[in-house]
Amino acid sequence: MTENLNDTGARPVVRIGDTVRRLAYWWTPAVHRLLGHLQAVGFEYAPRVLGFDDEGREVLTYIEGESGAKGWAKIVSDDGLRRFARLLKSYHTAVAGYQPRGNSEWAYAAGIPGPGEILCHGDFGPWNVVWRAEEPVAILDWDFVVPATPRHDVLYALEYSVPFADDEECLKWRRFAEPPDRRRRIEIFAEAYGLAEVGPVVNDVAAMQRTVAGYTRHLAERGLQPQADWVANGALDAQEQKARWTEANRRLFEVK
Repeated sequence: MTENLNDTGARPVVRIGDTVRRLAYWWTPAVHRLLGHLQAVGFEYAPRVLGFDDEGREVLTYIEGESGAKGWAKIVSDDGLRRFARLLKSYHTAVAGYQPRGNSEWAYAAGIPGPGEILCHGDFGPWNVVWRAEEPVAILDWDFVVPATPRHDVLYALEYSVPFADDEECLKWRRFAEPPDRRRRIEIFAEAYGLAEVGPVVNDVAAMQRTVAGYTRHLAERGLQPQADWVANGALDAQEQKARWTEANRRLFEVK
């Protein structure tokens, strides 16, 4: 059985039987070592590395379930949001003691995490979670692992799960039946993850959005697709507009 799991053309992903084949990049060896660590410590929510095929593609285990666009609906409910937050926390706990090689290359950086940092997933959105019914069973797409504080992943997850988007987008694209109570959703996520306090979430999310724009620019400058096309088509300006929207709508998010 062969099935195209991503037919955008930029980064083809192919399922062959119980395996997934993906293009390998400069960061792939370091990510494979990370996934090997997760397997060794019993973290069940990541694919297993099976090596490379004759075409030089990485080979990973296929994990049955719903992902991609179907993930948005899974985090609309309070319980779904809690499961999403706990999944991120479980990864952060599993990776906390891992020390990668000093010469490790990541998509956006090189080397080991600094003081207070871990290897963040870097792209922890509902589309990169595999769900079976309402339960998350795996995290996908480890390409953008980056040394950073755990808060980077938390802020990224908050951007998409609270979400940091206007009511129209929430109703049209994020599967909400009515405009969400964003302050309450921040509190739910924070409690489920185990945060003692949320901190200056609006300022920090806006800063994170600008950091992610810098990551996009970095990959585009190295000729990577689809980032090169994104930048050419105005993605950096769009990301800056998102950060400014976040700052301008502080009243929707700040917990009183």
